[in-house]
Amino acid sequence: MKLKRQERILEIISKFSIETQEDLIKRLYDDGYEVTQATVSRDIRELKLTKVSTGHGGYRYMLPPNADPKGGMRFTSTIMDSVLVVDYSLNIVVIKTVPSLANPVAASIDSMHAPEVLGCVAGDDTVIVVARDIDAAKEITDKVKAMIRV
Repeated sequence: MKLKRQERILEIISKFSIETQEDLIKRLYDDGYEVTQATVSRDIRELKLTKVSTGHGGYRYMLPPNADPKGGMRFTSTIMDSVLVVDYSLNIVVIKTVPSLANPVAASIDSMHAPEVLGCVAGDDTVIVVARDIDAAKEITDKVKAMIRV
């Protein structure tokens, strides 16, 4: 139940501008999750969500920046657990995820601003990553596989 709830939280914050825990609780309740403020607070902490300025005087929850100082990739444990298969062909990396979590995975990759990644396209359970070249595709694949321990 916890993993599904946290997956749904990631989906919600990727689709909607969630400013408060109360906003998130309402969205979860609308989806059939009866949660307390303490539970949502714990989930936010475990997912390492951060509040960022919207530039319009408000704030919203976002996934944390996913780049470490050495330029490597870093995902939350929920994101890592959602990745099932990673492979590449030429300069295209294909990442298969559990249903409904391709978008948060793609958003995590995009937020890293890695120079070897030209862009991502996400469906329901598949992410297509366009890499700069074949070597970059292999590097991205190896990094993701190391993170998910495939």
